[in-house]
Amino acid sequence: MKKILTLVLVSVIGGIFTLGAYKLFIEKDNNTELNQTPILTPITVPVNYSSDNKSLAAESTIDFTFAAEKTINTVVHVKNTTVNSGQITLEDLFYGRRSQRQQIGTGSGVIISPDGYIITNNHVIVGAQSIAITTNHNKTYKAELIGADPKTDIALLKINADKNLPYTTFADSDNAKIGEWVLAIGNPFNLTSTVTAGIISAKSRDLFGGSTQSFIQTDAAVNPGNSGGALVNTNGDLIGINTAITSQTGNYVGYSFAVPSNIAKKVVEDIMEFGNVQNGILGITGSTLNSKSADMFGVNETEGFYVNEVLENSGADKAGLKSGDIIKQLDNIEISKFSDLRGFLNAKSPNDIVNVKVLRDGNEKTFHVKLLKNLTIDFPVIGLLTEVSVNELKQHKTSYGLKISRLNNKYQNYWRKNGVKEGTIITAINDVKLTSIEDAEKIISNRSKDESLRIELINSKGEKERYNFR
Repeated sequence: MKKILTLVLVSVIGGIFTLGAYKLFIEKDNNTELNQTPILTPITVPVNYSSDNKSLAAESTIDFTFAAEKTINTVVHVKNTTVNSGQITLEDLFYGRRSQRQQIGTGSGVIISPDGYIITNNHVIVGAQSIAITTNHNKTYKAELIGADPKTDIALLKINADKNLPYTTFADSDNAKIGEWVLAIGNPFNLTSTVTAGIISAKSRDLFGGSTQSFIQTDAAVNPGNSGGALVNTNGDLIGINTAITSQTGNYVGYSFAVPSNIAKKVVEDIMEFGNVQNGILGITGSTLNSKSADMFGVNETEGFYVNEVLENSGADKAGLKSGDIIKQLDNIEISKFSDLRGFLNAKSPNDIVNVKVLRDGNEKTFHVKLLKNLTIDFPVIGLLTEVSVNELKQHKTSYGLKISRLNNKYQNYWRKNGVKEGTIITAINDVKLTSIEDAEKIISNRSKDESLRIELINSKGEKERYNFR
């Protein structure tokens, strides 16, 4: 028994000695090795992340919900009802009647005041016998057409609600930037208010090639029914009225176009104050510069508007502009092509003062030009019509009328064969007396495509003649 106890005691003492040696020498070395984490010297490559980091930061902070919530209830559904004559049946012939059928058109509109003024596209409501507005809360109102401007495709409606309505405020579309995020809000495919997002792809687009428009181009999805709806910035302010798409299918395929808010606002204000649009003009004619035209005019500039002619007694003439000047800026807005100039002037009124910066003989000059009322109109079939002085009207023994200053290219041979030339006085069109350019503009805006033209003029003998065109 003694031997066993002695053996156990020796074993315990030996174990203690072995454990102590391990702790003292071996485990200490292992701890030191584990704690020596290698420090790697980084390999540096010169890069510039500043722009990427900025864009990523900007993207991460973009929130469309505020703009959507602010504007979605200000966009309405517009229903246009027209009555057209259908095909004549044997029963119609027997009873001596014409069958009538209703045709429904739809689009969008934007409430712009708490008392119910609504802006939309002219093509949404043109020819309507009745117009109905449905809000995003499913309330329907009968709308009154206050006025329209076919040239800018803007119309103004009015509804009477029993309480103040939510409305959208106008932003300055001149301050909109290419690449800026925007929302398109409307009623595509007769759905209730729908929101899509995109960026501004371009500005001052002349979509139809007639040099009469200046659209904001976006890649926000816009489809049939969106016409007349709102294009808003991320603050929820109106920068455009959605108007058109480019498509071979009739649906959105990549780009949409909006009338800038500055133009739409000006049209609405003119309709409310004057009943029609008051256009201010510089009083110049010319063309956009590019490589070809620069060679033709003998200038080095390939951007800007080249002044061919300054109209006598116009604002440009009185301010000192000359033929050969190249317009580069209007009120600090860059002018690189005619649609830039057209878009700027469409937002201006007669008597506005505009700062015009031009290049003349390689030197920059600035002129303060007072815009004048538009005194000419290019009328279909006839040509360019101009307002006439009272003395000139007396010479033709009439108290009203507009003068032909340039015959229509397509019909000029016809007119000349019948003794009608430049200087002839047109007294009436479609039985409406012509006392101003506005009268001619109203005739164009109210005329349907298939409607005939009845033209009354004073011939070289001082006699009145009438011509009919279908």
